[in-house]
Amino acid sequence: MTSIIKSELLTKSQAPAAATASPWRAFWIASSAVFLVSLDATMLFAAFDALRQSFTGSSTATLSWVLNAYTVVYAAMLIPAGGLADAHGRKRVFRLGLAVFIAASVACGLAPSVEGLIAARVVQAVGAALLTPASMSIVLAAFPVERRALVISLWGAVGGLAAAVGPSLGSWVTADFGWPWAFYINVPVGLWALWQSRSRIEEAVKPVQRRRVDVVGLLLLMAAVGAVALAIVESGSPAWSRAQIGAVAAGGLLAGVAFVLWARFHTAPLLDLSLFAHATYRYVNAATLAFGTAFSMMFLGFFFFMTGIWHYTLPQAGLAVTPGPLLVMPTAIITGRLAGRLGHRPFLVGGSLLYACSGLWMLLVPCTEPDYLRHWLPGLLMSGVGVGLVLPSLSGAAVSRLPAEHYAVGAAFNQATRQIGGVLGVAITVGLLGHASLTRTDFNALYGLHIGLAVLTALLCLPVSTRPR
Repeated sequence: MTSIIKSELLTKSQAPAAATASPWRAFWIASSAVFLVSLDATMLFAAFDALRQSFTGSSTATLSWVLNAYTVVYAAMLIPAGGLADAHGRKRVFRLGLAVFIAASVACGLAPSVEGLIAARVVQAVGAALLTPASMSIVLAAFPVERRALVISLWGAVGGLAAAVGPSLGSWVTADFGWPWAFYINVPVGLWALWQSRSRIEEAVKPVQRRRVDVVGLLLLMAAVGAVALAIVESGSPAWSRAQIGAVAAGGLLAGVAFVLWARFHTAPLLDLSLFAHATYRYVNAATLAFGTAFSMMFLGFFFFMTGIWHYTLPQAGLAVTPGPLLVMPTAIITGRLAGRLGHRPFLVGGSLLYACSGLWMLLVPCTEPDYLRHWLPGLLMSGVGVGLVLPSLSGAAVSRLPAEHYAVGAAFNQATRQIGGVLGVAITVGLLGHASLTRTDFNALYGLHIGLAVLTALLCLPVSTRPR
């Protein structure tokens, strides 16, 4: 990867007038913070069983909110955070979000109860939401237009790699040091990025006109995502009747409709619907929702299968998942270089179909007797390449046609859409596999949905057009 970066610097030495003197330094500082955010979103997949053992009085559905409270708040806050970054300065908002994220990570590790942990995760999500769109804006502004396909693919690959490595790293950290260290691990890297960003990152553009945060829109979005996730998670719980589940789900859908109507008629909405005037942006975000759902289903399902069917220990399960994520970064580097010439569509469609093939493999091949090399590894490698092709390309395609003043908000909504997909994926997986004893047939529905969502992603990406004119 170092050689690629050096060659890019040697062959194209021009930098935009507003860029920092060392764009790659700004890239690594901004990306290191995003690495932590993405890592934290998936590390707890591996720590889920340890949390269940630590908080024995809590149900599986309740513990799922340690994952989902973070993701719901993160998804909802990303959109206003993008506007705050554009209005108050990307560097300022990036550093504020990073400081909040570090402090909340410490609070998560010290939490004495599930309720305390969920509350700390909410604060952590606010910090993560503040820094993420500001990070992408910093990276976009640091490079000239002709290099942005590469750097955004790399930026997306950093997040994708972190999300993919999170479960395996989390299994090792949890087994050796306990689940609190899944949060403490954020502190040293976060402090380094906070220190470096003080002098190594500059404001590339002047902040735009400030405006108030649309609190009504924010609450409607959080209610919509949270209610639908709650209905899915509790769908099999004896504590909830079908009527109650239906009412919660209907309430979530109504909140979603109200959010769109409010955004259409409010003078300063949380989300400016004019962003969707471009067809590519519309289709990319729909594809991001589908793929984000399948992505989180895959990883949480991996650990349920490894520990529940093959009876691997947590460190063994984490090690078994690792080869797939290792393919994400090199795949994304190659994809980013080619996307600048060919556009993102070939990689989005091809990667989605490959990802569907990985789900088909998992549906048909692995059985109750462990056979890792022949029955598991091929499907895992297909999924790693598929993720490397799709996730960074979705991030790059989402902002490829947006004007500079809307980078943060446009990127924020795309990232929020992926996180909403993650909430739904976790909720679906817990709903299907969250009971005490698992059988091989319990995974058929999960992998069937995986395949369907991956194929849907490919279909939604067919109209995407980002090829240079």
